[in-house]
Amino acid sequence: MADFHFSVTQIKRSAGQSAIASAAYRAGEKLHSDYYGEDSDYTKKKGVVCTGILLPVNAPAEYSDREILWNAVEKAEKHPKAQLAYSFDFSLQNEFSMEENIAIAKEFIQKNFVDRGMIADYAIHLPEKEDGGTPNPHVHVMCPIRPLNPDGTWGIKQRRVYRLDENGNRIRDGDGREVFDAVPTTDWGTPEILELWRTEWAEINNTHFSEHELSTRIDNRSFERQGLSLIPTIHEGANVREMERRGIVTEKGSRNRWIRQINASVRILSERIKELLVWIKELKEHLSVKPEPKVAELLNEYFNQRNAKAWSNIAKVNNLKELARLMVYLENHDINTVSDLTEHISKVNETGAPVQRQLSGLREKLKALDGLEKAGERYTRTKPIYDEWYGIFFKKSKEKYAAEHKKELNTFYMSKKKLAESHYLDKDGNFDFNKLNSDRDKIVRETERFSEEHKPLREQAETLTAIRRAISSVSNDGISEEQKTKETERQTKSGRNRKKEEHSLE
Repeated sequence: MADFHFSVTQIKRSAGQSAIASAAYRAGEKLHSDYYGEDSDYTKKKGVVCTGILLPVNAPAEYSDREILWNAVEKAEKHPKAQLAYSFDFSLQNEFSMEENIAIAKEFIQKNFVDRGMIADYAIHLPEKEDGGTPNPHVHVMCPIRPLNPDGTWGIKQRRVYRLDENGNRIRDGDGREVFDAVPTTDWGTPEILELWRTEWAEINNTHFSEHELSTRIDNRSFERQGLSLIPTIHEGANVREMERRGIVTEKGSRNRWIRQINASVRILSERIKELLVWIKELKEHLSVKPEPKVAELLNEYFNQRNAKAWSNIAKVNNLKELARLMVYLENHDINTVSDLTEHISKVNETGAPVQRQLSGLREKLKALDGLEKAGERYTRTKPIYDEWYGIFFKKSKEKYAAEHKKELNTFYMSKKKLAESHYLDKDGNFDFNKLNSDRDKIVRETERFSEEHKPLREQAETLTAIRRAISSVSNDGISEEQKTKETERQTKSGRNRKKEEHSLE
């Protein structure tokens, strides 16, 4: 199943990270750090398929050596809390061979990183899976944050831009110091460029899907930005996936199955209504030049054509039953002309809008609970350290312990702050996971009731889709070839999606 994942973080000394150690881990190599005077040995790491370094034209050739490159980066960064490198992670597709995935990844890295002046150290991983496990091929790319000058020396990350008054003179603060802004010398760290890279990664994969004549596509946008009020699945992790593979039902696995079922149900409704709105607009344009026909007459004509081609009486009887069902629908909703049908589809669309809003609200509740659960896990993990610190009586011992466990204590305080306004901390200060799971179960039941309630709306959309197919079949005379092609593609895509969605609902 196609997967979109594309993220970027920073490797920085303030987080206790080393560029040499990070590069060694990703490449599965042993590298020596001049800065720390120690080796990082990951030669026993499994699953590294291939590695490489792509250089821009102005980079020294010696930087194609991983150890030389990252020692040069460490040497150029003087500050003890320096930001060293960008770390990109993005998923490859199981629909492509490993050779194709490597070629696609290198094409993307060259175009979007190297051609922009970045040095790119990449490693392609394929973690080992037991029989039946889903492969998870992915790419790690490290790029130095500091840019190169045209002569191959290291440049500066930021430059000063002094603030000027209306006369063009530099502004000074109350202490007489010139006021300036630190402006990055590259756009590599901007949200706009990250969004561009995410879009480019989706597009290059989708191009290859198309070349393989696969209907699969990936989208770099979140469900919300795609206009879909869908619930995101939760990360299961290797242990959960392995248990599920062995037939052991897990809480996370069950929750994701439920989420996929609800999402498929809502997607069916959303896509059907969207298709109907596009189709009815095209049909009205076509029929505007001639007397507007009755919808019932068009249905009769369609099923007469089907019966003329039918080989058995059973097929003819089934055709009559389907015609009768659609006629009853028209009569119950007082639909006579195409204009009536247009108005009815618009009303169905208006009815479907609150469905999307309701699901969006439920989705936000689940996201909030997931966030609190993660905070609860961090809180529970670090609380013993806080309790031990709190119980230390002597000031110097307390300060020493705090310095040694600064990261864990900061995590505890941030988690406690996030949980402060929730009702999941009991009187003893422990996080109540049972209470949170109980609240989640309530939302699950509410969503299941909601899904059952809008089932008639989905059935309406399916009936209108059947009417659309019938009318499109008999009203093609006089429709442009472009419109015919659109309708054929729409029906083909609709059939594929319906089959896939019905399978996901089983």
